[in-house]
Amino acid sequence: MSRTIVSSPSLPKPSPYFSHAVKSAGLVFVSGTAPYSPETGKIVGETIGEQTAQALRNISAILVAAGTSLERAVSATVILAEEDDFAGMNEEWLKWFPADPPARQGAKLPVRVPGLKISIAMIAEA
Repeated sequence: MSRTIVSSPSLPKPSPYFSHAVKSAGLVFVSGTAPYSPETGKIVGETIGEQTAQALRNISAILVAAGTSLERAVSATVILAEEDDFAGMNEEWLKWFPADPPARQGAKLPVRVPGLKISIAMIAEA
């Protein structure tokens, strides 16, 4: 089984410890993606809605680089800094996935990064 590393030049360079995504077995596995600006590398937005939107824009760019799209998402893991942000995240999520959303699970961010409210990992069909 082959595996291809996926990177998007429209995103900040990933850490040397992981790739933006890996394409294998007909799927694209997107690493946890935070709401960083591709231009500045800084966190975008102060609200959970703004940060959710930016994280999904970043994931969309990664999926496009892999030859697929958010419409082919099958699973997501949403990691929040604060459980109280769940409703606000869901409100923005529904704008991106108004029908037939991917399967999803949630978790709490294990480490505090100042200003960071969300990280999203995703699996999509290639």
